[in-house]
Amino acid sequence: MALLEVRNLTKNFGGLTAVDRLDFEINEGEILGMIGPNGAGKTTVFNLISGIYPPDEGEIRLNGQSLLGLRPHSITEQGIGRTFQTIRLFRNLTVMENVMAGRHCRTRAGWLGAILQPKSQRLEEQSIREQAERHLQFMKLYEQRAELAKNLPYGDQRRLEIARALAIDPHLLILDEPAAGLNEQETNELMQSISQIRDSGITIFLIEHDMKVVMGISDRIIVLDNGKKIAEGAPAEVRDNPRVIEAYLGREE
Repeated sequence: MALLEVRNLTKNFGGLTAVDRLDFEINEGEILGMIGPNGAGKTTVFNLISGIYPPDEGEIRLNGQSLLGLRPHSITEQGIGRTFQTIRLFRNLTVMENVMAGRHCRTRAGWLGAILQPKSQRLEEQSIREQAERHLQFMKLYEQRAELAKNLPYGDQRRLEIARALAIDPHLLILDEPAAGLNEQETNELMQSISQIRDSGITIFLIEHDMKVVMGISDRIIVLDNGKKIAEGAPAEVRDNPRVIEAYLGREE
């Protein structure tokens, strides 16, 4: 069953067509990988889905409901969590506070409750903290919960961004190059974590340049080149596709 449907998605920046009439679906419970050369339009697709850019044409539907016209925070409330190619943490907040902040879209208390601190407010704060602890334990960051985010090693910051995205209880988690800058051990641990996230019932959409990662954990892969989809299929099919090889390596004269 399709969780996310993208139809005829198009985005232009001046005279450049970054995404060109793109069609694809993401099925519930799968890991869909997206690859392509630098400048192929991959991150633009993520930004269109998450509401950072409005599309010029096309349709984006989550569980059959259109996302067009929604602001990023509203799309988050619909159940799409994401990470970024360049890490975007609250650097001067603690690890725990970063994950608790990710839960904001699921809270009910307003400014008056924050001042008066009724029982319902205190219970909600306790629940937020308990869920944040659970996500930190899952991402192996619980021992660093009191550390400022800016003081974490790079690999831990990557994991913290995923933990914060999980705090919104997403139906779809989109990961923009989560293995970028990781060493081999960190990459192997990340692959295991992503597989466990999918096994917990969360669908995953992944951009990744590390072929070991994308080929190792994706159920399907789509390939972009100059904003257009040039291939789609199982990892082995995509790896041996002549158009994909040409996009990455060029054509022999």
